[in-house]
Amino acid sequence: MLNNIFRQNAMGGSMEMIESLFEKTVNYGKTSFLLVKLKTLNKTSEVVSSLLAHSVVLIFALSFMLFLSLGMAIWVGEILGNTYYGFFIVATFYGLTGIFTHIFLHKWLKKMVSDRFIEQVLK
Repeated sequence: MLNNIFRQNAMGGSMEMIESLFEKTVNYGKTSFLLVKLKTLNKTSEVVSSLLAHSVVLIFALSFMLFLSLGMAIWVGEILGNTYYGFFIVATFYGLTGIFTHIFLHKWLKKMVSDRFIEQVLK
């Protein structure tokens, strides 16, 4: 009889320990999941804010280039006597620059952008 009482106390104690261990495991899992969510949110917000900032700068740079190109085209056109000549010359310059970039710098630009994106995500 005394042996039975000791077994029940030992079993009750180990059940409490198992329940406590199970609770701690569940809490650890929940905390780990929350941490992963917060880290993901942090990285996403960094990447999005970086892209947004770069987009604003890109919009201003493209606007500058547009008006500079228009001014150059009109100026070259006035020098040559016909305004549309200036536009043809500026368009030819951009076309040749685009072809050169595609042929010689495409892989380099792609690698640079890819590396920058990966750096931002892993930061």
